Amino acid sequence: MFTIFKRELKSYFTQPTAYAVICIFLFMSLFLTFTLGNFIKTGDANLEWSFFFWHPWIFMLLAPALGMRLWSDEQRSGTIELLGTFPTTTWSAILGKYLAATVVWFIALLLTYPMVMAVNTLGNPDNLTILSGYIGSFLICCTFLAITCLISAFTRDQVSCLIISCSICVLLVVIGFDHVVRVLAQTFSEATTDAIVSTAVLDHYQPLLRGAVRIQDLVYFASIIIACLLSTSAILNAKRA
Repeated sequence: MFTIFKRELKSYFTQPTAYAVICIFLFMSLFLTFTLGNFIKTGDANLEWSFFFWHPWIFMLLAPALGMRLWSDEQRSGTIELLGTFPTTTWSAILGKYLAATVVWFIALLLTYPMVMAVNTLGNPDNLTILSGYIGSFLICCTFLAITCLISAFTRDQVSCLIISCSICVLLVVIGFDHVVRVLAQTFSEATTDAIVSTAVLDHYQPLLRGAVRIQDLVYFASIIIACLLSTSAILNAKRA
């Protein structure tokens, strides 16, 4: 697993993929923070609404862009058959590839640390709340990467993987948006609406923005990640057989 992890991580940084995704993420997050987020006017010291609020909307497009090559490229080039001859399990290969992609996003989030330094210089923020926001952002990254990993196991076409993965991630974000929730409440019963909204990432991300690390939110993200990785393993084992 560690060998595959090192190979994948190296491949991200020997090609422009990781650099492009990180640069676009930094630009979009800072741009939205200082424009639509009104960081200066609102004085949002905890970065809750000016900075972290926009991360799911960015990740739903960029996370699949980074992860679309996880298995699609292996199937297109035929190296997945070669990988099957190595003395390693499918699960080790999945974890190695997945962890390499999560490290790239961890680095991207780490590079936004100047925002934390800025708010500590300009105001008196609750740094534990900021840390909780970073945890929530990273969990969303990991969730969207796991979904992309599953979709990439189905197809060798990276563009198809990107489109389908983005569609699923967009759906998980949009159904938690306030306007969509109001429309759902007018269409369905309260119990049905609550059940639908509970599947949205925003419903479990927003408590983390306020510094509330709840067990049910962690279980939500962990469940999706584990389910997607297990499903990926089942698909690849079926193809390997």
